[in-house]
Amino acid sequence: MKVDIEESSGFCFGVKNAVTIAEDVLRDGETVYCLGEIVHNDIEVARLTSLGLKAITYEEFATLRDNKVLIRAHGEPSSTYEKARENNITIIDATCPIVRSMQEKIRKVAELSRDEKGQIVIYGKEGHAEVIGLMSAAGPGGILVTGKGDLRRIDYTRPVYLFSQTTKSKVQYDVVAEIIRLNMEKVSPDHSSSNLKVHNTICRQVSEREPRLREFASKHDVIVFVSGRNSSNGRMLFEVCLKVNPRSYFISSPDELKRKWFNDSSSAGICGATSTPGWLIQEVADIVAAI
Repeated sequence: MKVDIEESSGFCFGVKNAVTIAEDVLRDGETVYCLGEIVHNDIEVARLTSLGLKAITYEEFATLRDNKVLIRAHGEPSSTYEKARENNITIIDATCPIVRSMQEKIRKVAELSRDEKGQIVIYGKEGHAEVIGLMSAAGPGGILVTGKGDLRRIDYTRPVYLFSQTTKSKVQYDVVAEIIRLNMEKVSPDHSSSNLKVHNTICRQVSEREPRLREFASKHDVIVFVSGRNSSNGRMLFEVCLKVNPRSYFISSPDELKRKWFNDSSSAGICGATSTPGWLIQEVADIVAAI
C-alpha cells in the first residue's frame, strides 16, 4: 500500500517557534512553567514535560513569585502581563507574531472607532486561549460570535469591525461576514458596505490548507488525520477531509490505528493539525506502511 504524508501537515510557524523557545530554555536546566498546555497535543505535551516544562493553571500562576513563565503561541490577555509584573515573574513570550499583531490591531481599531460607537466582533471559539486574548484587546464592548446564533447580539445600525480567531475555517468566516453584511443592508442599505470592515486575520497556513487537504483526501483511499482531541484546528481540518473522503479517520495516538480501516486499499494519506508534531505524523505513516 502506498502511504503519503500531506506536505503542509505539522506545526505551523507559531507553534514551532513556541516549542523551539521552550526547548532552548529547558536546556539550561531551570524550572520553567507554561501557562496552560503549550500545544493542543497530549503526546507533544508529555515529551516537553519530560524535559522539565510544567503546565500550570491561571490559579497557580497567580500564586507564583520570582519564577519564569512561558506564554504559548495563543497569546494572553493584558491581565496576565500585569499579574507577572506584580509578582516579579519573568515572562518568556512565545506569542505567535500573527496573534500579537492582531491583538495590537484590535486595540487600535477599538480606540479609533470609539467616537463612532464601532463594534469589535470576534469570530472564534468561546474559552479558547487565543480568543480570550483577543477579547481582552477588544475591551468591554467586544462581541464574541461562535456561530450564527450570536449574530443577534450585533447592533446593525452601528459600524462593525470583524476579526477572526487565526485557526478558524475561512469558508465559515466568509459566511459569517456575508450574513452580517446582509443584515446591515436591511437596516441601512446606503451605508452597509462602509459600515462593515472585515479583517483577514485567519492564518494563511490554515486557510491554504483547506483546499490542499480537499485535494489530498480525494486522491487517497484512506485518510488518517493525526491531532490532539482538544485542538479546534484539528477538528476543523479533519471535517474538511471527511467531507471529501468518508474513509477518513481521526486519531490522537498511533495506538488508535485499526488494521481493518485499510482493507481493500491501495493508498493511504496521513495528515495532521497545525498543533501536531511532524515526528508523530511520520511515526503514524511508518506504522501504516507496515500494515
